[in-house]
Amino acid sequence: MRDCKEQTERVADLVVNAEPAHNGAAQPASLPAPSAMPQAAAAPFIVCSGLVKIFRVADLEVVALQGLDLEVAQGEMLALVGPSGSGKSTLLSALGGLDQPSAGRLEVAGQNLLKLSASELTTYRRRQVGFVWQQTTRNLLPYLTARENIELLMTLAGMGGRERRARVDELLAAVGMSDYAHQKPPQLSGGQQQRIAIACALANMPAILLGDEPTGEVDWPTAQMILGLLRDLRERYGLTIVLVTHDPRVAAQVDRVVAIRDGRTSSETIHTPNVPAAADTAHSTHSTAQAAQREELVVLDKTGRLQLPGDQRALAGIGRRARVELIDGGILIRPVDDEHSTAITEIDDTTATSLYHSLYAVDPPEEDAKRS
Repeated sequence: MRDCKEQTERVADLVVNAEPAHNGAAQPASLPAPSAMPQAAAAPFIVCSGLVKIFRVADLEVVALQGLDLEVAQGEMLALVGPSGSGKSTLLSALGGLDQPSAGRLEVAGQNLLKLSASELTTYRRRQVGFVWQQTTRNLLPYLTARENIELLMTLAGMGGRERRARVDELLAAVGMSDYAHQKPPQLSGGQQQRIAIACALANMPAILLGDEPTGEVDWPTAQMILGLLRDLRERYGLTIVLVTHDPRVAAQVDRVVAIRDGRTSSETIHTPNVPAAADTAHSTHSTAQAAQREELVVLDKTGRLQLPGDQRALAGIGRRARVELIDGGILIRPVDDEHSTAITEIDDTTATSLYHSLYAVDPPEEDAKRS
């Protein structure tokens, strides 16, 4: 019983306490296709500027975010990638109001979250943010049915019975789980549990949906279904979606991919206009066509600093230092001669090529292909 009570308290902390969240939260019209999303001229919906987060453990300080800059358009579907410890989950917690940065500026819909009081942050978290976690035990209460899990959040929000039932029916239909409304989480598959978790996250009509590895515990076909569902819900409810993932194949399913390294935005991959292929190009592959639609860009911060991906540095033979030359039409970064051999020995050509092409590969790994 104590475990059940703790789970109930955790869910209650993420929803509205007294005032219904749906007041004044009109549903916007359908948004344009993903490839058109970043072209919006409106002011960014999310702005991170010089964001710093320092964790203090005993006498130690760990800097998780080191002046991170990021902008996200309203209605955009964004993926955050990077190695473990790079600051992805820290940024997600800050966006969700679960943790406050130590310094910088973090604005969501014009609100600077660093200036909000604890009670104001709670209100922001309960009214404007929906969460989907990797572990289903963090999303759903196992002793409640799918309908009851969704309805609990609305009850705590103060929503009336008739409106609550209509909203639950709408969300169950939206995630394709109407036939499983009376099943409890242990009776559902992993993919079905995540679909119910998404419905719970949308219970109080949030403006932002945050996902921490929402496809991390399901196979790739199920992950594709979940990502497709998120895109559909984004267009239906006007959501801004930010996902943390380690799966490079997610890059093909979102509007933009931002890579974070050492607490800073390092590069971003955006969709570029698709170039029509010749009708007789019989040898072109699906992955090549997909790759031609994306372009990886290195991100510069306000002081002009940039991070070169380690695999690209190795391929170019760039070590600790580099020469920078202004040339016609751009800037050329060249290795220093006496460091060239040292940089090359750090990684062989085969490994470097594999790393370079694997970051945003869309083909499933061999083990997935064998399973399918």
